[in-house]
Amino acid sequence: MPSFAIEVEGEANPLSGQQLVQVLSSAASSDPTQIQSGTKQLQQWERAPGYYRHLQSAYIDTRLPIEIRYLAVIQLKNGIDKYWRKTATNAVSKEDKEVIRSRLLPSILDEQDDRLALQDALVIAKIARFEYPYDWPEALSSLVTVLRSQSQSPSLQLARTLLALLNIVKELSTARLQRSRQNLQAASPEIVFVLSKLYTNAVDYWQSSRDASTAKVALMAMKVLRRLLIAGYEHPGRHEEVASIWTTTQQHLQLCLQHQELERVALQHAKLHHEMAREHPASFALLPSSMELTRAYWSLARSYGESIATHDSVQSAIAAAHIGTDGDADEKSVTEKLALKGLLILRACVKMVHNPAQTFKHRTAEDKEEKQKATEIVRHTLLSPSLIQEVMETIISRFFVFRASDLREWEDEPEEWEKREEGDGEDWEFSSRSCSEKLFLDIAINYKDMLTQPLLQVFNSVATTANDNVLFKDSVYTAIGLAAPTLFEQLDFDAFIRDVLVAEVQIHKSGYNILRRRAAILLGQWISVKIHERQLVYQIFQYLLNKEDPLNDQVVRVTAGRQFSKIVDDFETKADELQPYTDSIIAHLMSLIDEVELTETKMALLNTISIVVERMEHRISPFAERIVSMLPALWENSGDEHLMKQAILTILARLVNAMKAGSVLLHGMVLPIILAAVQPGSDTEVYLLEDAMDLWAAIIAQTPQPASRGVLELVPCLFPIYEYGSEQLRSALNITESYVLLAPSFMLSAEVINPLLSAVAELLTTLTGKPEAHGMVCTILQALIRAAHSTGGESAVQQLSASMSLAILPHIFRCIHSSWTAHCTTGPRAKEPHVDGIVETDYFAVLARLILASLNSFSSAVESASNTLPTNNNASSSPDETMTWLLEEWFSHVENMGDPALRKLMALALTKLLETNRPFILLNLQSLMTLWTDVITELRESAEDTGTATASMVDCLVYANPPTADPLEAAEDASRRVLTYSDEVHTIGLPAYVAHFLGRSIEGCGGMERFREVWLVNVDRDVVAGFTGLGIM
Repeated sequence: MPSFAIEVEGEANPLSGQQLVQVLSSAASSDPTQIQSGTKQLQQWERAPGYYRHLQSAYIDTRLPIEIRYLAVIQLKNGIDKYWRKTATNAVSKEDKEVIRSRLLPSILDEQDDRLALQDALVIAKIARFEYPYDWPEALSSLVTVLRSQSQSPSLQLARTLLALLNIVKELSTARLQRSRQNLQAASPEIVFVLSKLYTNAVDYWQSSRDASTAKVALMAMKVLRRLLIAGYEHPGRHEEVASIWTTTQQHLQLCLQHQELERVALQHAKLHHEMAREHPASFALLPSSMELTRAYWSLARSYGESIATHDSVQSAIAAAHIGTDGDADEKSVTEKLALKGLLILRACVKMVHNPAQTFKHRTAEDKEEKQKATEIVRHTLLSPSLIQEVMETIISRFFVFRASDLREWEDEPEEWEKREEGDGEDWEFSSRSCSEKLFLDIAINYKDMLTQPLLQVFNSVATTANDNVLFKDSVYTAIGLAAPTLFEQLDFDAFIRDVLVAEVQIHKSGYNILRRRAAILLGQWISVKIHERQLVYQIFQYLLNKEDPLNDQVVRVTAGRQFSKIVDDFETKADELQPYTDSIIAHLMSLIDEVELTETKMALLNTISIVVERMEHRISPFAERIVSMLPALWENSGDEHLMKQAILTILARLVNAMKAGSVLLHGMVLPIILAAVQPGSDTEVYLLEDAMDLWAAIIAQTPQPASRGVLELVPCLFPIYEYGSEQLRSALNITESYVLLAPSFMLSAEVINPLLSAVAELLTTLTGKPEAHGMVCTILQALIRAAHSTGGESAVQQLSASMSLAILPHIFRCIHSSWTAHCTTGPRAKEPHVDGIVETDYFAVLARLILASLNSFSSAVESASNTLPTNNNASSSPDETMTWLLEEWFSHVENMGDPALRKLMALALTKLLETNRPFILLNLQSLMTLWTDVITELRESAEDTGTATASMVDCLVYANPPTADPLEAAEDASRRVLTYSDEVHTIGLPAYVAHFLGRSIEGCGGMERFREVWLVNVDRDVVAGFTGLGIM
């Protein structure tokens, strides 16, 4: 084959330095053919001895073109991840590692090209992560030595040394192993001492020379210091060198802000201050002047808020109904970044006081003392009532107010803007508005008594239709929404909806689309807290989703579409109350899905429709056809967006469950999707299997009898899924049981039952230690036995039993035999059973069902199994011997069962064995009578407790006539009800049943006297007296 020829040629190509350079040249060329051949050869060489040493040689050869050297260092960097570990297959040899390490530092110090130097630094860092300090102890000390030898004037070697050190510290600080972090902490004090001196000298030198390269040295030094102070110390606040550099950063912060060349250094200071507050809260509070620093940051944040929320500029933009290009730049300014850090630091301080358990980590008494001291400092020195009041006022009046850039993006990119504003992930740390919302929520919760009345006063002053300050009103409403959990007792929100909100959303003035969007969000925030005026809420959303109103722009309608899911999903939402609005709202949502372009937005709106479907249940049927009609196009257009396909499968499953039997109309669309998703090896199986299984389960549960051929043809797809394990196995077993209820005759047919039993037999042998899965398998076996008996009588049960005797029943007997053997042994020679007690109970339940369905089938199964079970002399046992140990284990096990229905099932099956009139059961008459006495007494007492005991033959588990069928129940629920009410446990009274079979046994023995002389004489008198007291014999 061609591929084989290429591989042989490549493998035969010897590796040498010259040959490698030629191949690198080919791989770095612009010719696609050479790129392909060169790349393939490099892939074949990557496991060859000496390859990475030769790559480094190519990289450090400055005579080679930049492109070749760059490719060489990239290949080296990527290979370290794969082959540097000692345990890796084809790992780099020890000799090659020594050669590579010896050339790392010289290679980077004089590298002229910045791109190559960065990649070389990454190589050094990756190797250091693996080998420092044990195999490469000088990794950090050699760099520190270079730093010490440098003069205060910047040089290329100094820049490259700082670059390498920065990347090593990054790697070691992010290592998961505690050992790696401890190694970094051991080296940190010396590095911090050298770097702090270097940083201070660089800043001093820059002040006198204004040299740009010196500013870069200060920046790199501070980058390394920032990471070392956070990751290089367990308790930074306890070290003098940390306190010294901490003070220096505060002194330099103002200087750096005054000069554009040093602004990036200022940002590193701010990152250090924030990370210290977040990662080492106690040290932050105890380090010098931290509270003054926090107040300074807040002052900067407040000033920034005042600069961005000028009323005139934004208000004029609204009046023009279009935002121009003037105003905020897209790139965050340094001031904004510092203001954001100020908000983050202040929030960290609030959490120190009010969430100490989640903030502080203390293992020793000293840690605990530091925590208490830090908390008191923050509480009394920083978080004064006046500051908290000021923070609240500033956030509401400044940070919550939309900026000109916000409104410009609203106009220019509505979908992208709405998606970004909706986001509630971890990216809140990178947005001043989102961060201010988090900070406001923290202080609203923790300073409720202080802030509630001032907040309500502001709200009452603006919450009138006469107030047309849209931006400020929007910011106040934002605060009211966030603070809903703390305000619901003081604020009559229903009155606000009736008197203000309903009118405001109908005002047709420029800028009121902002309030319409806020109204949707506000209702979504309050719906689960306290809203009784739900009819008005539904009407508001119906109004906001109407595209005909020009103020309902895309942002307003998409926001309303998202938020409506919270309205519908609330526990208090009633389907009957929602129904009058469902038609128009679903129509608006479907139209909006066609209008928007982003997949994430489409999915969010589709999720809203899905929640409406689930809430409306059967009432959704009139709209089902319209909803389904849009799904094929969404499926087709989603391409590789598997999340969209998952959302479609979810809404289909909910539609099926809502439509009940009417969901048969969806089979033509749904069954091919399920088939494609569950096929082993299909492209979509990995992504869609779970959701497809949920949809499949819904289809089977709602399909009425008789099932269509298309539904039944899916059954063989279940068996490969059994092998997957985990949650998919659970789903597959549940669907299998549903199929037995839906189409018992089909499931018992030869084309299905044989592969099904084969798959089940394999499961029973592999599900060790998974009693729940065992129970599900045994439930299926019980259902099959009952289905065979109900559809074909004893002959069908015998046929099924014969198939089960090939593997399943022998396995069950072997496991029970192992338990019996284990119970017969003690001490050092005690044996362990193959299964635990829960699984053994399930196995006895299967045998009990087989006995009740066909005693002859059970006898044949015992005879068949006896040939495979060894005795003490390793010979095959007889059926009577098998029954002897089986009944001994069975009676012993029943004593530990707690479920009355299960105990009755065992009693019924064991009682039926009297029909054989064989010694193996009659010799267990004492165990039988004990079981009868216990179970019948329990059933009578339960009947007396419920007031249903009317005679001595009472049995509380015998059900009366089945209840009237619910027209809205699922088809499977109806089948299960029939199955339950036809179960022997609920149709046969145990006292009469025992009396019947005991009487026949007495007759078979020749009468009562003969029975007493031969069998009853072996029973303890107290046991006989107890049983006789039941009035049965």
